[in-house]
Amino acid sequence: MARKTKKTFNTTPEEIASINPDNLELIEDFLMFFEATDHSAKSVKVTRSNLNIFFVWLMKNRKNKDFCEIKKKDILAYQSYLMKEGLSPARIRALKSSLSSLSTYIEDMLDEEEKWEDFRNIINKVKNPVLAPVREKTVLKDEQVQKLLDLLVEKKQYQRACALALAWASGCRKSELLRFKVSYIDESNLKFGGTLYMTPEKIKTKGRGQQGKLLEKYILVGKFKKYFDLWMEERERLGVPKDVEWIFVTKENGNYVQMKESTLDSYAKVFSKLLDCDFYFHCLRHNFTTEMLRSGIPAEVVKDLVGWSSTDMVGVK
Repeated sequence: MARKTKKTFNTTPEEIASINPDNLELIEDFLMFFEATDHSAKSVKVTRSNLNIFFVWLMKNRKNKDFCEIKKKDILAYQSYLMKEGLSPARIRALKSSLSSLSTYIEDMLDEEEKWEDFRNIINKVKNPVLAPVREKTVLKDEQVQKLLDLLVEKKQYQRACALALAWASGCRKSELLRFKVSYIDESNLKFGGTLYMTPEKIKTKGRGQQGKLLEKYILVGKFKKYFDLWMEERERLGVPKDVEWIFVTKENGNYVQMKESTLDSYAKVFSKLLDCDFYFHCLRHNFTTEMLRSGIPAEVVKDLVGWSSTDMVGVK
């Protein structure tokens, strides 16, 4: 079974169009401010979705009232609704955080307007639900990953095998995997006595701002090169143009383009079924750091290579 996060309230265009026009204008003004203050496109998209969820609920359950009239009892009712729908405490906190950011924007930027002069951020006056783990983490043994790789190669699913191998060999998050280029896998980029490839340019990783945190990323050669070579051979047979720089591609309107995260999500579902456990690409991060330690790379160096703030996260005892 694939590891799932409950997704609810897929707001429709018709529902959004029915939101109080003043609230719709407020959302757009805030998102323009949000984007202009160095938030990534992905953060803007998530925040828009979170706000749409609330304002559609407000339209349906609170007579579409203007946000300037929001009271603590409204936030309490909204939070109660989310809890009854089975959302995790972390998801509820995220939804409320978007509302709190909107409220802070009003306090800081709209306080000179008569409508908002008495407005105060009340979102966190309603205590958040206590955080609690809602799903077990998956820790895969190298033997399990190797068996899955062998099966994918046997089935001639070379791009899937290459994606799995890169996650296994780099510890990268799903979004980061898609930013790797074919040119990175070159002898000129070998480091630590040929043990690792280092990307010749920094890759956007998780972090605040449109650029996120830019880091060089590292790949364990022994775990990855075989599957990269198999996929490169397959790319040539498929006729993927050499000027398509991304390692992972899909075909759209007859052209090969950079793969999207949704395709990796579909891979994860396949891997979950084949492994008979919840698979998500980030679950392989532990394997990567463990293998670097086995290769004789000091924990302090591993910490720097991965971009962590402390060796405690490396898992060294």
